[in-house]
Amino acid sequence: MNRGAYQPRSRMRRLLKDRLFVILCMIGASLSLLALAILLGSILIQGLGHLDLSFFKDVPSAKPAKAGIGPAMWGSIWVCAACALAALPLGVGTAIFLEEFKPKKPWVRRLHGFLQLNITNLAGVPSIVYGILGLTVFVQLFGIVGNTNDPGFTFGSPDNWYYFQLPLGRGVLAGGLTLALVVLPIVIIASQEALRAVPDSLREAALASGATRWQMIRQMTLPAAVPGIMTGSILAMSRAIGEAAPMLVIAGVVYITFTPQHLMDEFTVMPLQIYNWAGLPQTEFHKVAATGIIVLLAVLLTFNALAVFIRQRFQQPLQ
Repeated sequence: MNRGAYQPRSRMRRLLKDRLFVILCMIGASLSLLALAILLGSILIQGLGHLDLSFFKDVPSAKPAKAGIGPAMWGSIWVCAACALAALPLGVGTAIFLEEFKPKKPWVRRLHGFLQLNITNLAGVPSIVYGILGLTVFVQLFGIVGNTNDPGFTFGSPDNWYYFQLPLGRGVLAGGLTLALVVLPIVIIASQEALRAVPDSLREAALASGATRWQMIRQMTLPAAVPGIMTGSILAMSRAIGEAAPMLVIAGVVYITFTPQHLMDEFTVMPLQIYNWAGLPQTEFHKVAATGIIVLLAVLLTFNALAVFIRQRFQQPLQ
């Protein structure tokens, strides 16, 4: 190789490429923010005129001026509460098992890797697939016990708050469990990343002090990972409250004018109610849909702000 023929790249050329790349990135980000600002501005212009306290209390109505999001808002709260109670303990427990109890036998390690691969793949499955799965498993219970119109097993009466039936039917519990399937891979992966961020020195120090593996997890690893776990869990619930496709399969576009009283009650959620208003031909209902979008965005931003606060409040240097 002729070293004399080799010429290094010009410094000015490299700086020009660097600045060009930065400019292109800034243009892309600015266009994205501009499109978002136009979209939000359009929604605010259409929806602020209908936003008042009665909108949160009133039920859907055939008259746009009297339409409210009350049943849908409370339905979202019921469904997301059921989703959180099902998904968060199971997701965090699965993450602890996969990260802190890694097997040593080769065939068990292959099974462990297979489970990890499937959990990662499930995070990318479209939510409508989970809706169909929830319809088959929770709503219909594979057709093994009765049907939605004639349950095979009941406990209590429909007037009691503790009423329960099998199959679950198109009720709050079926919707919550379906959303739990949607967010469960997200909770598991986020919890695993939070556990991986804990230094191994803490684990080694706890084990060297005579603690058992479970004592080490409960008193050292888990408390140190709580900020990351809580942040991931809240962001997962933010996705759950905005899901429409699986709820469309489970609940359908129904006219609900009451708040659920127990887990077997029929329900509607805010995304479905917004979808219903947006599909109506009257222009005034489109403005009501924009008001519903404002409420939904406010709830989502509240969840995200809470996630940031929890991370900043509880995150401490690990030494």
